[in-house]
Amino acid sequence: MIPLLRGHPRLLVGAGISLLLALAGLVSLVWTPYPIEQVVVAERFLGSGPQHWLGTDHLGRDMLSLIMSGTLTSFLVAGLAAGIGIGIGVPMGLAAALWGGWVEWLVLRVSDLTFAFPAVIVAILIATLVGPGESNAIFAIGIFNIPVFARVARGGALTLVGQDYVAAARLAGRNRIAIAWLHLLPNIGSLIIVQGTIQLSLGILAEAGLSYIGLGTQPPATSLGLMLRDAQSLFLIHPWLSIVPGLAIVVIVIALNMAGDGLRDALDPRLRRQELGHVAG
Repeated sequence: MIPLLRGHPRLLVGAGISLLLALAGLVSLVWTPYPIEQVVVAERFLGSGPQHWLGTDHLGRDMLSLIMSGTLTSFLVAGLAAGIGIGIGVPMGLAAALWGGWVEWLVLRVSDLTFAFPAVIVAILIATLVGPGESNAIFAIGIFNIPVFARVARGGALTLVGQDYVAAARLAGRNRIAIAWLHLLPNIGSLIIVQGTIQLSLGILAEAGLSYIGLGTQPPATSLGLMLRDAQSLFLIHPWLSIVPGLAIVVIVIALNMAGDGLRDALDPRLRRQELGHVAG
């Protein structure tokens, strides 16, 4: 792992920042500087100081505590949504590549249909039926992730199905499910991991957007998007309330994108061969 990071500073920086922010979110499960539900009206709109490093919001709640808890919510929603996409989309893509014919046609048409309904539209439909909430945001973003991972898995698998080791596995009597699990999936794992980091960053943006318009996380829980929504009417008077969660979202997304780009460069055999050639030269 260390040699992998050594030659890819973007991966090192992006993964390091992402892990630190995720760790801060996990810490909020057991500790925050102040309880996130603690309302102290007398301490509203305090600036940064020794007691409240990032100040307090319009209800007197500690901003650092809210950022820690909101970061956890963002990672949790985006991570579970990416998990839905991987768990359903990857098998669909592998099935399309191995079976072809009507199976591939069906997978592609389902993907096209899903792409026609962005996460926001799906979330609106769900909220209309059962009401807004974190679980609905996870479901809406997850549905949008399914065709993304299906197409990535299909494209990667199609480049491998003609390889000799796949033909040898067929001659050995292994069925398509075994070939997909034992031979194709391990070899497209890097593609899925890289796409997973990209979808994780997009999921955090989508969660923030859904919470901002009232379709995601609901009080008393908090998220970065919900913090932006609560602060929007106070931006001209107390811009810090919007800047802090906004910067948190920007930093998380940039860090995850850097990690994804670094992973792509590190795991792409062609790029690695080029680097080794330059070193040898």
